[in-house]
Order: sequence, then structure tokens, then C-alpha cells
Amino acid sequence: MARQPDDKAAAKFSSEDSALVRELALLLDETSLTEIEIERAGLRLRVARNISVAATMPMQMAAPPAAVQAAAAAAVPAAADLSKHPGAVTSPMVGTAYWAPEPGAKPFIEVGSKVSVGQTLLIIEAMKTMNQIPSTRAGTVTQILVEDGQPVEYGEPLVIIE
Repeated sequence: MARQPDDKAAAKFSSEDSALVRELALLLDETSLTEIEIERAGLRLRVARNISVAATMPMQMAAPPAAVQAAAAAAVPAAADLSKHPGAVTSPMVGTAYWAPEPGAKPFIEVGSKVSVGQTLLIIEAMKTMNQIPSTRAGTVTQILVEDGQPVEYGEPLVIIE
């Protein structure tokens, strides 16, 4: 904040100036700005806030404990093994997997469901297009490997049919 007074008496900070600073600080918060500067009646006022990178990082970015890292490392090979399972149905595209044709509707399949070749197992939304994923074999659904609404990648195992 800079004031350029004509004399020492004018250099004192008044309650009006304090209210103006508070108002500008509130405006900074409301608008997500980092700096505001105004000049009015010989008074030049600049209000700024510093945003440090460390303060804006999400809390989840902290390093996980070693036990969590080991569990995550063990889960990755397990998922890779499931994609090689002979009954695995893998994603043919990148998108979002849905269990039912619309929200609130009955899912296409459940664990224990009997399926036939060509029966719809789930839907993958890609580029606003709903793509039905058919069963590649007849059998019983033993595992559903994705959650409803979960993003999936090409080749990711979705369902195990035995």
C-alpha cells in the first residue's frame, strides 16, 4: 500500500482507509484475484496476496506410507494377470464404464449371472457415444472388475466370465 501525502498529517492511516483495505481484500477473495490497485483523491492503494505453491497443493499429494505403496505395487501385477485370464473381457476403448443403460436402471449383469455370447455386459461412453460391450463367450460372471461410472483404458479387464 502506498500513500503519497502532501504533508505528515495526511500520512496517518484513517478508519476509512482501513475499511477500504478490508473491502478490497474481500473483493480479492470473491474474485480469486491476487492483486488490486486503485487511486482515488490523491490516495493510491494496492492490496495483494501471496499464494505459495506449497499451500495450494492438495493434501492427497503427500507421500503415502510404505505399506500403502507396497499394496498398490501388489495390485498392479494382479490387474495385469487378470487381463491374461482366458475369461477376461477387456475394454476395446478408452471411456467411462456404466453397469446399466441409464441411471437407476437394473444393471446388465451381476456376479453370478449367466451370460451368452453377444449379450451386453456393460456400456462404455466414449466421446458422448454409448458403446455396448458384448460378451465374447458364454458362461457365468465371476468378477466385475470396474465400478459404475469408472474411467477405463484400452485393454483394461472389465469382467471375468468362466
